[in-house]
Amino acid sequence: MSALPVFRWRLAPDGYATRRQLRALGLRPGGQGVAAELQRPRRRRGPLVAYLYRIDRAQPVRPMTPAKWAALAKANAARRICPKCRRDAGYVVPASLGMCTPCAYPEEQRAA
Repeated sequence: MSALPVFRWRLAPDGYATRRQLRALGLRPGGQGVAAELQRPRRRRGPLVAYLYRIDRAQPVRPMTPAKWAALAKANAARRICPKCRRDAGYVVPASLGMCTPCAYPEEQRAA
């Protein structure tokens, strides 16, 4: 048993929000601990748990700096480079293939 208040799914009082709900409001938890939890019962397993934070203690999301934007652009560009042929695939290389589609399925295999 925890010391946190526990609410049933969709019955949390006003003033509490999940991380995603805070983000949608342009906020972040800002170092505060979990204030409460939501529990959604399931039939054969333990309940699903969502952690709630106080909205009044939340802080605004930090703005992206030019350096962060540049790092994000560089990381996204790297995801488009095929590790086999080293070309820009024009799309994010699927992790399931590990390479671009032409490298994963060469012409001789497609014709057969």
